[in-house]
Amino acid sequence: MNLATFFQNYGLIILLIVLLGFMFWSSRRRTQKQRAEQEQKARQTVPGAEVLLQGGLYGTIVSYDPDNLDQPAVVELAPGVDIKVHSGAILRVVTPTEGSALDEPIRHESIDADDTLSDSADPDTESDSKPQA
Repeated sequence: MNLATFFQNYGLIILLIVLLGFMFWSSRRRTQKQRAEQEQKARQTVPGAEVLLQGGLYGTIVSYDPDNLDQPAVVELAPGVDIKVHSGAILRVVTPTEGSALDEPIRHESIDADDTLSDSADPDTESDSKPQA
């Protein structure tokens, strides 16, 4: 029996075994990666951590039990506004970098008069700020 007849008889079986082996290896690797990400998320999910919820809301964790995921987590959205969410609703722990937009809240009162669209919109401001001749 030569090599050509061997592959004619058993080539398809060998190809299926190789593909099944690759699929098994790939799914196992993906599962290990997901487990590592879940463990890292569980380590970072502590009271005081800023998190992103599934609804797109950002908040700070007040209480969270990583051992009992059926118990809801309490997240503070704003000072005095606490909500209960399912533990699975926490998408990720947000770790803002220095100088990012999340570090400093937007303050509307810090806009200067020079940044407004029209200086003549408020006549009282013009008369107070410019000396009259």
